Amino acid sequence: QLQLVESGGGLVQPGGSLRLSCAASGFSLDLYAIAWFRQAPGKEREGVSSISSSGVSTNYADSVKGRFTISRDNAKNTVYLQMNSLKVEDTAIYYCAAGYASSRGLSRHEYDYWGQGTQVTVSS
Repeated sequence: QLQLVESGGGLVQPGGSLRLSCAASGFSLDLYAIAWFRQAPGKEREGVSSISSSGVSTNYADSVKGRFTISRDNAKNTVYLQMNSLKVEDTAIYYCAAGYASSRGLSRHEYDYWGQGTQVTVSS
């Protein structure tokens, strides 16, 4: 099994920044595509960003393109999501997910392992 733990969430004002981390235990991430999803109350879980196992290829939802950056450090078994210019509508629980593949998209069915989530609240 692959264990994923998110951290870095918190409360920020609109326009602020946060960096989320997703740390893996028990497995090396270098053969896994990783994605970040988010879920707001009353909303479906939506894909935010994904990154290929090598880190070369990335995908972003239109709503976050230009504001969020996904990256990974396979040596540290960690994936990051840098979130800048945060908006109120970014408020959600953010989850990381891993799929045993070189590259995956932003559908939750593409991923096999999920973390517990970290809360991001953007409030004015």
